[in-house]
Amino acid sequence: MRPFEFAPLQVKSADPPWLAAARSLIGTTETAGAASNPVILAWARALGLDYAHDGISWCGLFMAHVMQSQLPAEPLPSKLLTARAWSRFGNPCPVPQPGAIMTFWRGSRQSWQGHVGLYVGEDATAFHILGGNQGDAVNIRRFARNRFLAARWPKTAPALAGAPRILRADGRFSDNEQ
Repeated sequence: MRPFEFAPLQVKSADPPWLAAARSLIGTTETAGAASNPVILAWARALGLDYAHDGISWCGLFMAHVMQSQLPAEPLPSKLLTARAWSRFGNPCPVPQPGAIMTFWRGSRQSWQGHVGLYVGEDATAFHILGGNQGDAVNIRRFARNRFLAARWPKTAPALAGAPRILRADGRFSDNEQ
């Protein structure tokens, strides 16, 4: 394997493989200042993107990395760095399941700004989302339900059926992912 080439992660889990891969990256952070985290830059290189530094929003890059590393045949959005492009990814997911791709608006519902991450559960007032560039890191944060735009499921993955994963609320809402 060449440097920064990513092999599929071998994890035994009830989670879909892209969610398991995302969980393995929790704690990855931007590098403060002018430097950039070489791991984040490697994700972009592996996807063939011209991506200069980790100060550029990277929630879509994170999503593309975990999808491509686990589902290499899955078509990615053409503007994958744009969070809202993920609102048209794959197939609709009417009942979010662990691993569903969730998009949210940022700024205002009408703006171009947004955020994308993976559903891990919910409580009465928020979705719990595992994503990149959430406070400049890969982590799990709560997102207010009123910011929700779309839930999607990869076309090349088996569809799941079931009830949402209800969690206890014990975090703060994320209202600015920068």
